[in-house]
Amino acid sequence: MPAYLIVLRQEPLRDADSYAEYQKRTRANPPKVRGRPLVANGAVYGLEGHAPDGVVVFEFASVEDAQAWYESEEYRAALPHRLQAALYQTFIVEGFTMPGAKG
Repeated sequence: MPAYLIVLRQEPLRDADSYAEYQKRTRANPPKVRGRPLVANGAVYGLEGHAPDGVVVFEFASVEDAQAWYESEEYRAALPHRLQAALYQTFIVEGFTMPGAKG
């Protein structure tokens, strides 16, 4: 069953240098478990409640794969730089497969 790792940036970046270091590290040494990026800080159009400043969504084959990606040594080495850059909320959502869907 698919799973989605979602990162919401709750405020504008307050430390662009830390965010640049985070991006550099995640690109140079990505986690071995691979997710498929679906959303990467595109324009956000709020409809109800407070809209986040940024949104990132990765699709994984399972909740376990999403957790393994987040908890990997490679990602944990980069994470402090993202957390220094702004206030974030991160979570995993279990997806579903439409009954009768193929593939």
